[in-house]
Amino acid sequence: MKKIEAIIKPFKLEDVKDALLEVGIEGMTVSEVKGYGRQQGHAELYRGAEYVVEFIPKIKIEIVVSNDEYAQKAIDAISSAAKTGKIGDGKIFVSSIDSVLRIRTDETDTDAL
Repeated sequence: MKKIEAIIKPFKLEDVKDALLEVGIEGMTVSEVKGYGRQQGHAELYRGAEYVVEFIPKIKIEIVVSNDEYAQKAIDAISSAAKTGKIGDGKIFVSSIDSVLRIRTDETDTDAL
């Protein structure tokens, strides 16, 4: 089993969700997060005063899939749907999951997904 975490621009969430549904991935967890990478924040004007926004709003998507095939489909779908070609498009992290337990039914591992 694989866990895929993607950090994307907020306005790309619907595109990513639709792309994941097209490849058969239905469940996900979505969080609003803030951070920065190479962008290092940016300056904005508010009522004539300039201030620096150090942490940029992003969306974090978490998905757990049963095998490497679904993991690659999810990675490809997220990458193509979230890409704008500009700095700050985000990152995708993939890690292994040892076990899963569905609390309601006590199903484990792939049955719990």
